[in-house]
Amino acid sequence: METTTHNPTDGIYATGGSWAHAIEVRNPDRIVYVAGTMGLDADSVAGASLEDQLDLVWNNIRRILAEADMTVDNIVRVTSYLRDVAFAGPNGEARVAALGGRPVPTTAIVVQTLEPDWLVELEVIAAA
Repeated sequence: METTTHNPTDGIYATGGSWAHAIEVRNPDRIVYVAGTMGLDADSVAGASLEDQLDLVWNNIRRILAEADMTVDNIVRVTSYLRDVAFAGPNGEARVAALGGRPVPTTAIVVQTLEPDWLVELEVIAAA
């Protein structure tokens, strides 16, 4: 599999480097679509804080990807659903840290339909 990040700079706004406008995936053998994943522990209890939930959600994503013999290095797309717009910064920082600074296309959406104690939900696409 080959991936190429596309970040044109002429005639379009800059990404700031923490995310990408697009990523091209050539010849993947497998693609995994991960459903919205919450910051819940193994007993389905939400982390007490946003930081706790971000840690849990990325650990849960790592576990799900491991089941498919993949890692976060295989992620080619992230969609975040946030309970509050104030969570955008910490969520972005957690994504950058989880992906080791590797930019991928990402979208963050503020939603009010999450359960009251669920602060963040992430959906990812991974390819190998």
